[in-house]
Amino acid sequence: MIIVDRALCARAEGGNPVSFALYGAGFMGRGLANQVLNYTPGLRLAVIVNRTIEAAILAYTDFGVAREDVVEVRTEAELQDAMRAGKYAVAADPAVPCTAEGIEVVVEATGHVEYGARVTTLAIAGGKHVVLMNAELDGTVGPILKEKADRAGVILTGCDGDQPGVQINLLRFVESIGLVPRVCGNIKGLQDRYRNPTTQAGFAKQWGQTPHMVTSFADGTKISFEQAIVANATGMKVARRGMIGIEHRGHVDEMTGMYDLEEIRALGGIVEYVVGAQPSPGIYVFAEAREGTQAHYLDYGKLGRGPLYSFYVPYHLTIFEVPLSVARAALFRDVVIAPQAGPVVDVVAAAKIDLEAGATLDGLGWYMTYGLCENYETVRRENLLPMGIAEGARLKRAIPRDQVLTYDDVELPDGLAVRLRAEQDARFPV
Repeated sequence: MIIVDRALCARAEGGNPVSFALYGAGFMGRGLANQVLNYTPGLRLAVIVNRTIEAAILAYTDFGVAREDVVEVRTEAELQDAMRAGKYAVAADPAVPCTAEGIEVVVEATGHVEYGARVTTLAIAGGKHVVLMNAELDGTVGPILKEKADRAGVILTGCDGDQPGVQINLLRFVESIGLVPRVCGNIKGLQDRYRNPTTQAGFAKQWGQTPHMVTSFADGTKISFEQAIVANATGMKVARRGMIGIEHRGHVDEMTGMYDLEEIRALGGIVEYVVGAQPSPGIYVFAEAREGTQAHYLDYGKLGRGPLYSFYVPYHLTIFEVPLSVARAALFRDVVIAPQAGPVVDVVAAAKIDLEAGATLDGLGWYMTYGLCENYETVRRENLLPMGIAEGARLKRAIPRDQVLTYDDVELPDGLAVRLRAEQDARFPV
């Protein structure tokens, strides 16, 4: 989005930066705070909301804000006083920024489905645009949240910098030059469905992340949510449960002949991933020309003779690009990635180990389950359990490893995410 930088500079020069609230002061939240505080004119990180106040304070002071310029607020009025005084605010109550005058955008960066559902519904009700760094929430109840945001007249969008947003940006480019996208792909270095926080503890410590978050990357849960939200934003489907998941140690350019073109045409395009390919950790979009003249000029441009042509981005830079999403929502009402309508692809829960009757399921990236993409019609027909609401469910019966769970297998806890999911399923029947 080349025009965004100029628009942000204009807000900075006018002394009227876009003020936003950040939810979450973990690995991603801290990186975003540094980027905005030090390198993004035209944006102001007005308040950080975190359940642990000290972590929110450090997300300011570790990146150059003086401690005396950070104040804890407990009410909307206190937040507005802090903003008028030029202070930075921290809060534990997620409701505080959602009705505060001057807050234009909320960024949800916790990765937690239940908490994220609460934040997002509060923000929409308060008339705030929402940028989700939370594919897990989006992939579970994104369509119903998008419908609520539309009714409220606010933007609900995923973010630049994470692989789904990068895929959609590239897809928009591909469509803008008149081609037909057929495959939206995510490049992974590792896929092992049986990884857990114990096996991933060392890697997590190396990068300052939590073991369960790292596990969700390794066991395929995270990429399932990422590709589900790409599917929901494009209408593309999965070719099979869990996606095809080609292993290829070469460049993605070499993969254009590895998909069944007739199959993917019939599905209206597919979302996918590849393990081991280069450039990692990037993304790719394979597209078709519409006719022979386009094909001739694509060949002239060194993209080959088709029928699929390879486009890719060799990186995704997460926190470096998320500030652009805040600006796109606030200044242009431009959506990075959001559901077109009802769900197209869902993420369902599968047993990572043999599960015993009476056990209570742990969360995403833990020891008991992993997530798999499946087409929504199949999910509804087979009554499969969405991964995003599985946490806290009590098993009615034993489940063998790798079996996909159904609603009939569990007793669900009460919670906002569960209620939103029920509302979504009722709103978008198959």
